[in-house]
Amino acid sequence: MMGRRNNDERSQIQMLSIDDLVPQDHLIRKIDVAIDLSFIYDKVKDLYKPGGRESIDSVVLYKNCYDSIHIRH
Repeated sequence: MMGRRNNDERSQIQMLSIDDLVPQDHLIRKIDVAIDLSFIYDKVKDLYKPGGRESIDSVVLYKNCYDSIHIRH
């Protein structure tokens, strides 16, 4: 069956917190407490230009990549 977008759904807003979506005992929370990844900022600071649109946080980007490779497989 071919679906069609319902324009009424565009007016619905749902507020979510990522903190609410990740269980308290999830591995990613344990890693976040155990490993300080703030050193990444110093490693990548020279790779960014001073102007333009603000980038994705480097630590968040690393965590997403790590999660995709190591935890979801």
